[in-house]
Amino acid sequence: MRKQPHTDPPDHHLRARALVGEMTEDERLWCLDGDAPFWAGLAYLGESGYHKSPFRSGRIDRLGLEGFAFSDGPRGVVIDQATCFPVSIARGATWDPDFEERIGEAIGTELRAVGADLYGGVCVNVLRHPAWGRAQETYGEDPYHVGMMGAALTRGVQRHTMACVKHLACNSMENARFTVDVTVDEVVLHEVYLPHFKRIVDEGVAAVMTAYNSVNGAWCGQNRTLITDILREEWGFDGFVISDWILGLRQAAESVRAGLDVEMPYRMVRARDLAGALGTGELAWSEVDAAAERVVATRLRFEDVLDQPRPDRHVLSCAAHRGLAREAASRSLVLLRNEPVDGHPVLPLDPVGAGTAVLLGALATQVNLGDGGSSDVWAPDVVTVADGMTASLGQRLLGVDDSGDPVSSAALASRADTAFVVVGYTRHDEGEFIGETWSEDLGALFPGEDDPDLVDRFEATISYERSIQPPPHVASRDDADGFSVGGDRRSLRLHDADVALLRAVVTANPRTVAIMVAGSAVITSEWDEAVPAVVQSWYAGMEGGHGIVDVLTGAVEPSGRLPMSVPRSEADLPDFQAEASAVTYDAFHGYWRLARAGVTPAYPFGFGLGYTTFELEEAETLLVSRDRGGTADPGTIRVAATLRNTGPRSGVDVLQVYGVRSGSGRPEKLCGFQRVAVPAGATRTVEIAVDLSALAERRPPLRAMVLGPGPYDLRVARNASDPGIPITAR
Repeated sequence: MRKQPHTDPPDHHLRARALVGEMTEDERLWCLDGDAPFWAGLAYLGESGYHKSPFRSGRIDRLGLEGFAFSDGPRGVVIDQATCFPVSIARGATWDPDFEERIGEAIGTELRAVGADLYGGVCVNVLRHPAWGRAQETYGEDPYHVGMMGAALTRGVQRHTMACVKHLACNSMENARFTVDVTVDEVVLHEVYLPHFKRIVDEGVAAVMTAYNSVNGAWCGQNRTLITDILREEWGFDGFVISDWILGLRQAAESVRAGLDVEMPYRMVRARDLAGALGTGELAWSEVDAAAERVVATRLRFEDVLDQPRPDRHVLSCAAHRGLAREAASRSLVLLRNEPVDGHPVLPLDPVGAGTAVLLGALATQVNLGDGGSSDVWAPDVVTVADGMTASLGQRLLGVDDSGDPVSSAALASRADTAFVVVGYTRHDEGEFIGETWSEDLGALFPGEDDPDLVDRFEATISYERSIQPPPHVASRDDADGFSVGGDRRSLRLHDADVALLRAVVTANPRTVAIMVAGSAVITSEWDEAVPAVVQSWYAGMEGGHGIVDVLTGAVEPSGRLPMSVPRSEADLPDFQAEASAVTYDAFHGYWRLARAGVTPAYPFGFGLGYTTFELEEAETLLVSRDRGGTADPGTIRVAATLRNTGPRSGVDVLQVYGVRSGSGRPEKLCGFQRVAVPAGATRTVEIAVDLSALAERRPPLRAMVLGPGPYDLRVARNASDPGIPITAR
């Protein structure tokens, strides 16, 4: 790694250093973990405290230091009754960083309104396998796409508050996350599992959260290679690092030496063990001071933002934010299939015509927002698909049958012009997993009894927030099975009952539409050719019913594009063992793996249909500006592409650029994309910025990412499997 030139510390670090110098020893240690006592904090968590109060750390009233107050995400703010946006992977399907930035701004204002100032919703671990329970919390399978969307969310949030990106690194299994060790070589780590984190660090994110799992034998919360060598020294991260909750580190002194600044969310391992480590010389006070300085300095870096007046809580779920959530639901819907029946495509259903419809399936009337764990947002009310369709179609909606019974559903379907069937998953099928995490080793991490004085302070702090209550749809849940019940998926296919329902309905009514609810890819190969129209609606947020129906009726054009590949078979995917204790990650998953194997996916990465048709007519390079073979900013290429709308309606497409160094034998990678709106019958030429850093190669001897020498083969296409138009950049 090249040494950075010496520069004086910036002003916020100098001021922070002076403040740390005024602290007592107890105050310096106070900055290194959460402010809440462990056992009282856990009890409050059992009272839904996660959704009532931010998690506070580092507040020192004597010096006027606020510390920080954390609230989770990523589909909104989890405290109080806030706006629930579609899940991140749905927003990834918009392929629209500018729109995601607007969502970030809305979330940032709501975060400040509930008294929090650090947002933990920039979740960007790449989707290695669709069985991953928390796939819904990230943006997709490609690091460039994920990084661009995560950076956009960060920009929006940080206009109002601080953001935290998570989970560093290789966190793409759920059930085994507390125990699994991921082996990954340096090249794969930097080219596949870290580029999106670096993109968000370059955006100026305030904080980074480490993962529970270990990487190459070291727990992420005390992994010096990740936290210090890469994040701080190689990338120049100027912020602070926090652990994941409760079991995020194992050894107190080792975590400080590795560069982890704050153990979250309670006074736990560090509060119990750091004083002893300092007494024996295992840890130096200078290492404690460095961590405290980073926390204070980051807060000072954001003081202009955080000193702005807090919005009133009326901003929570306000009309503007609900409208944004509805728009996100419609933009994210992906039309996968729309075959003609009797000479006409099944969709769109004319919003003002004479056609009748029925709505079927148990999920048609359910509030189904996704994971019930740390990302669970308490939306005050939710528009279901049945609500949206009733509001849009009125008397044209002949009935709703949510029994899931194939016989009664088929009978109702036979009476209508079009049958809509909602199928898929809920938080019981996928999501965050807690489960039985107790073991003798983990139990040894828990501290002794709480300090009574600290408990009194904590109780006083949460006294107002304790009165916050869940909305009725949350309060009525049957959660006997715990805080979070999903975990990694046990199957990538629809439930047998859903498939039986679809087959019965399409037999009774050939104009059948399957509306799939899921947090990532669903293998549909055993039934989708029998069903003429298929859409993926994701977990679509509190306005999802309206947003979905906006597209189904043609009030809004379909513009979502898949942020992951949908394979035809499980055999086309990497190995995935939900209970593995050790796993090795290679460079190939998603569209890279399919291309290497020569396998055609059911629906490729970047794919989506509209109600019109497009043709890509030409593409050329306009400008090449790059550092040839260097380790500095590799620069960009400007590509011009012309798209023609060959259909009868105005529409939106997403142009994508894939690239690889000529003759390198490396996998082709996404390196640029642009949403394009084109009127019916018109053409539009757009410029696409190709980010050459997405094509950089890891050079282990240099400990650097390098743009290899020679020309680059680019392909402008409409999805990863589209031959598109090849061009060469020299």
